[in-house]
Amino acid sequence: MLAATTEYPAIALIELASIARGIAVGDVLIKKASIRLIQSTTTHPGKYMILFRGGVGEVEASLKAGLTAAGNALIDHLYLPNPHTQLEQVLEGERTVEIESLGILESYSIAGTIRAADAALKAAEIQARQIRLADDIGGKGYFVFSGVLHDVEAAMEAAVDALGPGLKAGMEIIANPHPDLVTALS
Repeated sequence: MLAATTEYPAIALIELASIARGIAVGDVLIKKASIRLIQSTTTHPGKYMILFRGGVGEVEASLKAGLTAAGNALIDHLYLPNPHTQLEQVLEGERTVEIESLGILESYSIAGTIRAADAALKAAEIQARQIRLADDIGGKGYFVFSGVLHDVEAAMEAAVDALGPGLKAGMEIIANPHPDLVTALS
């Protein structure tokens, strides 16, 4: 696992319509500045995603170079200086937490999913549970979080606001989810 926010205070993502261009853009990003890749992979249907982190200046420089290299293959992008610590942790893998209420936000955009997750985590006292980005889910992303009901509701409102117009594929809030459901999500 990569170091905490103090060492890597920014994350960025570039989402492309072309796999070939995506691989080339990944090369440009890495060569431009000292960044660390979190994911560089194909997504469905036939898209490519590059998620990376590093120092604020390095991530910004790599992102600018990547956006230029992306050209007309660019679908969406994201730049988050100082992301919430839990967002970084959930991007690296699932976390196990107790669940009183559950929020699920589904987006048509990978960048939108990360942007919304960061907003939710910063808006209320919730716990990140899981984030899925694109693969095997039709190019969409979703974020699962938990907490007390009023915090989950406040976080969901902030997430939807941050998502952007036309990017919400679905959202649900489940109060007191059944333990079998919680186990199945792990």
